Amino acid sequence: MLAGETVLVTGASSGIGWECAQVLADLGVRLLLVARRQERLENLAQELQTNYKIPCLPQALDVRDRLGVQAWFQNLPPEWQCIDVVINNAGLSRGLDKLYEGDIDDWEEMIDTNLKGLLYITRTVLPGMIHRGRGHVVNIGSIAGLAAYPGGNVYCATKAAVRILGDALKQDLLGTPVRVTTINPGLVATEFSPVRFHGDMERAQQVYQGLTPLTGRDVAETVAFCLTRPPHVNIQELTLLPTDQANALLVHRRE
Repeated sequence: MLAGETVLVTGASSGIGWECAQVLADLGVRLLLVARRQERLENLAQELQTNYKIPCLPQALDVRDRLGVQAWFQNLPPEWQCIDVVINNAGLSRGLDKLYEGDIDDWEEMIDTNLKGLLYITRTVLPGMIHRGRGHVVNIGSIAGLAAYPGGNVYCATKAAVRILGDALKQDLLGTPVRVTTINPGLVATEFSPVRFHGDMERAQQVYQGLTPLTGRDVAETVAFCLTRPPHVNIQELTLLPTDQANALLVHRRE
């Protein structure tokens, strides 16, 4: 159902974004891959073009840069400007400090990436979807947006905003064929925790100790499922948890 469609994946250089590219390449899409790490994107694009014989365009982009996002889109080759699907995956968390002890630079990085970056990308590509009468916006949220947890403060707030934006966007798009999906994963073993703890791998590994987390591929396959429903079906919100997790606070760890 997706063969030949142009799919934009943000944060495609690792984790869920990387796996979305892999899963969707197998469905025959054209992939527009963006992230900050150009070399990783180029390696991914080369791999996908070799293995799946699909067109890929890797381009370095920082979604936090509003003017940069606008210039990036304006300078896309014409054959890449008709974007059918956008997967707003770029995002991160920083630290687990109490709010009154938090690093404001970390706050701004999370807000600028998780929230403003998603808005910049969506605002840029959505008018074309509406004009062409087709499209799908997929936002990668988090169970952190469903309920706060200790130390999650600003990160949880950004993901709660992503969830509400998805709901609001669906209302704005009512009467058009454009679909909106928010996917809220629980614990996923990616670079998320090393990034949160600024490269402290020992602390990052403790997050998943004694349990079996989701993988990036698990989330990517869920994204593909949502994208391949019939046009009259819109999976508006979906929560995806490891079996060892009940919510943001409650997990089962085996000794």
